[in-house]
Amino acid sequence: FVSLLQQAHDGVLDLKIAADTLAVRQKRRIYDIANVLEGIGLIEKKSKNSIQWKGAGPGSNSAEMTSRLKALKDDLRRLEEKERDLDEKRLWLQQSLRNVSEDTTNDQYAYITQEDICGIPAFQGETILAVQ
Repeated sequence: FVSLLQQAHDGVLDLKIAADTLAVRQKRRIYDIANVLEGIGLIEKKSKNSIQWKGAGPGSNSAEMTSRLKALKDDLRRLEEKERDLDEKRLWLQQSLRNVSEDTTNDQYAYITQEDICGIPAFQGETILAVQ
């Protein structure tokens, strides 16, 4: 029954067709299922014999939503992997900067010129006070 609902065009399922497709001897059982699903808010009646899955909008159905959910989960997994990769690279850079700054042989190169500072766009036209 659920797969028929997922495959239904626009998420709308004709209960008579569902009963015939599922070869149900007592069609009343299909209506019982529909009433329970309606009672818990998963479907709504469109007409006497038609129901619609509430999660499906026009032009979509549950199978499409399942596919969209899978695509979003794949995107999330890929983005989390990218975030881990960037975090790892950030840690490498931080360690490299620590290595360079803690090595006393690099002290002779630890300076910046006025020209370097004035070349930074954010400082152009500003008064800068340097303290050593």
